[in-house]
Amino acid sequence: MDALDRKLLEHFDGKVVRKDLLHRIKKGTNVPTFVLEFLLARYCASDEPVEIQAGLEAVLATLQDNYVRPDEANAAQSKVATKGRHRFIDKVHVRYVEKERRHWAALENFNSQRIAVPERFYRDNDRVLEGGIWAEVTLAYNEVDEDDYAFYVEDLRPIQLSRFNFEGYQEGRRAFSRDEWLDIVLRSVGLEPAKLAPRLKLHFVARLAPLAEPNFNFIELGPRGTGKSYFFSEFSPYATLVSGGQTSKATLFYNNARRRIGLVGFWDTVAFDEVAGINIRDADTIQIMKDYMANGRFSRGVEVIADASMAFVGNIDHSVQQVVHSTEHDLFMPLPKEFDLAVMDRFACYLPGWEMPKTSSDFLTNNYGFITDYLAEAFHYQFGHTNRYEEVNQRIRLGAAVEGRDEKGIKKTVAAFLKMLHPDGPPDDDAFEEYVAYAVEGRRRVKEQMNKRKPDDEFARINLSFFTTDGREVVVYCPESQDAPATQQPTRKVLDGAGGALARTAPVVVAPMILPPAMPPPSVNRPPGAVEALSAESVSPVRARPVSLTEQHYTIRYGDTGYSYESIMADYLQGARRVTIEDPYIRATHQLQNFVRFCEMMVSHSTIRHIRLVTGYDDTLQRADAEAKLADLTQSLLELDIMLEVAFDANLHDREIRLDNGWVIKIGRGLDFYQKPSTWYEIGSNDLRLRKCLETKVDVYRHTMSVAAP
Repeated sequence: MDALDRKLLEHFDGKVVRKDLLHRIKKGTNVPTFVLEFLLARYCASDEPVEIQAGLEAVLATLQDNYVRPDEANAAQSKVATKGRHRFIDKVHVRYVEKERRHWAALENFNSQRIAVPERFYRDNDRVLEGGIWAEVTLAYNEVDEDDYAFYVEDLRPIQLSRFNFEGYQEGRRAFSRDEWLDIVLRSVGLEPAKLAPRLKLHFVARLAPLAEPNFNFIELGPRGTGKSYFFSEFSPYATLVSGGQTSKATLFYNNARRRIGLVGFWDTVAFDEVAGINIRDADTIQIMKDYMANGRFSRGVEVIADASMAFVGNIDHSVQQVVHSTEHDLFMPLPKEFDLAVMDRFACYLPGWEMPKTSSDFLTNNYGFITDYLAEAFHYQFGHTNRYEEVNQRIRLGAAVEGRDEKGIKKTVAAFLKMLHPDGPPDDDAFEEYVAYAVEGRRRVKEQMNKRKPDDEFARINLSFFTTDGREVVVYCPESQDAPATQQPTRKVLDGAGGALARTAPVVVAPMILPPAMPPPSVNRPPGAVEALSAESVSPVRARPVSLTEQHYTIRYGDTGYSYESIMADYLQGARRVTIEDPYIRATHQLQNFVRFCEMMVSHSTIRHIRLVTGYDDTLQRADAEAKLADLTQSLLELDIMLEVAFDANLHDREIRLDNGWVIKIGRGLDFYQKPSTWYEIGSNDLRLRKCLETKVDVYRHTMSVAAP
């Protein structure tokens, strides 16, 4: 033991384990680290060599008897049938089978998908339903021949701490300096800090940030074999790793059929391994992901708020130096094509995985560190119970080039470092500025790559900076690209004046002190009537003259303003008497309010006399509530000599507005394409022209068939 070991044992006795013991067992097993340390803490809580050896033998015997390899599944089933019951250490999943209206459990390596499970086990452990958990589980044999199952769960004990004392954790932290605590965290994940440079130490700690800070969007791309996914697969029982393959909105976010939240509601961190291989099933998944990554909420018929961080790890198969000096490529190359600039802009920190060493026993520690589960529990507690963002907000000073999402990403990264390295209180100025510099670099790496991709100057202000306590402004650079003109001053593609083709221009340098306009400029692809300024003409309820109409196809970007039902549709209502609206999501309160606004627009801007609404519902209670509210609207419209007809279709999916004058208006999100205000007392709460939008596509086109009478 060295001095740090003795100090750690003095203040955290019973909560530490020798990591060399873990390495000795880990090499011969395929069991997660926190499971092995759970057993080591049970059997090897001693400094006596004889007792440690006996404890190791007990751990190995337990694994031999209770841990099942996949190829031993048949023998394990036979053992339960012969003995009547047996205890296993395995990952337990529980799934609900709708046709049978019951739950079934399955063990990862037991090879049975029909294990009966009492309700209390999945009721008290939600995560067995979403991804599964490692546990000590006792299976018993069912001797009733008439039953359709052979095994049932008799007992289930999750492998994690039963309780955590955060005050004791804070008190123990006060006995250590910042550098000592940093070394303890690294030893706790199995690394020897004496073999790591200071910058590498921060990289390894940054990998843990999504486990401590909620709604933290993290990305690491680099070579293979650097342990990128280890922290999310084995370090914490509160993280789940999605390994490539298909990803759906029902799995990740919300299952409308089961009315149940997805992975983001059950885990602190949802990590995506081999991100280049992710197959997005539908466009809605990416749009919901954008909404969620932006503010931790999304809507799928219901408003859902969750805290899970998202981490994306993957491989780069190209030379980083070649990429940063290339005018055609960037460091986001491995991401799937569905990950557009809007997704990239939500990354708070891009860790340079190419700087990480290959996994090797040379970097492993033989000293003491926290039991992995204890440190994971400390991060989990702070994830849900502490907020350091406001502390950072009051202390940090960022430069003029730092814009909205830059600021949020930087502050959240610093807040994560404070939770991990200073759970007991604020750090000194030197440590704080070190974290700020690291956070600014991590965000600049994101912005530089977006700037290379964007054909205009939207992300051109890449010289992110912060002010030190003595008032100096420090501009932070990324080491790999600091001397790469192709990254610092990328060439632009613009339309040439003659043929409209894309042509190269010289690098564009943007002065760092140019301030953004108070409101975003009008989009070049706005439809006829889109509001560019709040003039008297634009708010007039009656059109003074006919407008020449053409088909329109355009995209409303996330955060755009100036779009209202009037600006999109009013011109196309000329001569229409009947309108049919098909939208499955007009049932929640805010969606019904949007439909009222839509009807008000019809009253003010058209000669419509018949409105037919077809919408959906999840259950009879929701339908009854919507019917009651729409009945009030029906009566109100009748007083204006307008008939409202309402029909419900639980299988409705498409969204479309059809007018009997031949025009069809399709909005990807239907009428509900506005962001929900953070408070109903802000600008845009009532005037939809000033309300920020969600991203959606709009198609307005002629149809040869008019709307048929119902």
